[in-house]
Amino acid sequence: MSPPLRIDPDDLDREAAMRFLFGRIDYERARNVPYRKREFKLERMRELLDRLDNPQRSVPIVHVAGTKGKGSTTAMIAAVLSAAGYRTGAFTSPHFDRLEERIAVDGRPCSAAELVELVARIRPAVEAMDREVPPDDPDEIGPTYFEITTAMALLHFTRCRVDVAVLEVGLGGRLDSTNVCTPRVSVITSISFDHTKQLGTTLESIAREKAGIIKPDVPVISGVIEEEPREAIRQVCRRHGCRLIERDLDFDFHYRPPVHLEREPAAGQLDFRCRLPGREHAYESIPLKLLGRHQAANAAVALAAVDELRRTGWQIPEAAIRTGLAEVTCPGRVEVLARQPAVVVDTAHNVASVAALVEVLEESFSARRRLLLFATTEEKDLQGMLGHLLGRFDEVVFTRYVDNPRAVPPEKLSTVAGELTGRSYARYADPADALGAILASAGPDDLVCITGSFFLAAELRRRFVGPTMAAVEETCPCTRHVC
Repeated sequence: MSPPLRIDPDDLDREAAMRFLFGRIDYERARNVPYRKREFKLERMRELLDRLDNPQRSVPIVHVAGTKGKGSTTAMIAAVLSAAGYRTGAFTSPHFDRLEERIAVDGRPCSAAELVELVARIRPAVEAMDREVPPDDPDEIGPTYFEITTAMALLHFTRCRVDVAVLEVGLGGRLDSTNVCTPRVSVITSISFDHTKQLGTTLESIAREKAGIIKPDVPVISGVIEEEPREAIRQVCRRHGCRLIERDLDFDFHYRPPVHLEREPAAGQLDFRCRLPGREHAYESIPLKLLGRHQAANAAVALAAVDELRRTGWQIPEAAIRTGLAEVTCPGRVEVLARQPAVVVDTAHNVASVAALVEVLEESFSARRRLLLFATTEEKDLQGMLGHLLGRFDEVVFTRYVDNPRAVPPEKLSTVAGELTGRSYARYADPADALGAILASAGPDDLVCITGSFFLAAELRRRFVGPTMAAVEETCPCTRHVC
């Protein structure tokens, strides 16, 4: 690691704040993501929070982990709580355009000015920890980018006096920097294969890493339905004395998808049923703006978490549930960016999320032809993802994203695809050129799907909707002394 950037507090602006943050170790942009005690160390995160007066202790927290669906589930829980009148913070990752998106209160990202203030507040503690790192000890490093941004979120939520914060786990769970809280509810959305180099090569090992967020006596909501990871989570819950509320046993759902979305927007319909003894109840025909059966499964997990909060005294009426789920959006989750031709962008980046995307396209779109623009990241199951995709699209174009060094070269993508199908495929080094080519070949009744990576989705989404933070004000609308 290069020497940490030092910033004169009198000269701190957003550009300088971002230079400070980007000067830290950032595993979201590293070619190889390790998962060892040196890099992922909760003791370092706890020390950083100690120096900041432990903001995580002053805010009730809902903690959300899982292989897929954790970002959407976080957004849905936060939207319902906000609709119920609770001032709600949400910490998610990664972001599409600006770091501020990760730290939101009632759906509003923190402003650039607030980001600068947070960096100014946290910088002295980070630099003090940097100075204390023994120069001859390879097992010690200063706070990382994700640790710092997690601490910034907790500081922001404390300063804004939120009633509750919903925290999305970054990687894994056991060693993630968010795993320093004692939440009111712990949530595990799903378990499937992803980050296997870091988390393990079996569903059981991945589940145990995710179940590392489970704390003694804290209730756990699980959307996991496969028996091997489900049993691993059960064992951890028994060891910690936790109430475990499981999908398909204690709650379930039914989903009715919208159709012909290439023509006009529409919401799906969700039925939810809680089957816990003494707490049986149901919600019928809840409008769900997020598309797909996988999002309905995430919504069911979110509602189970909300129900658990209600059990302990939180006032969350059914009207808030309907409003929250009808209005919540997650950029890049089967998001329709244009019509004639329909353009859909999705952040699917593993086999399970690609399969979910294909299901949505088949049940909710009736395009004449389907065209795929694909790029992905090193260490992903490339053959597995392409195996789900190639036979379901009439035309496929490969590219790479440019904002991150972890992209798989398009030449490799086309070679692997050719080995699977015996066909040849177009490839472009520049994603803008790839997008232009595929749009030029699409007719008004066709569908273009952009997927394979969060980074590709973020880069190309901007060409349709612009920066997601363009309208964010520089100051918070609430009283300055509160936020």
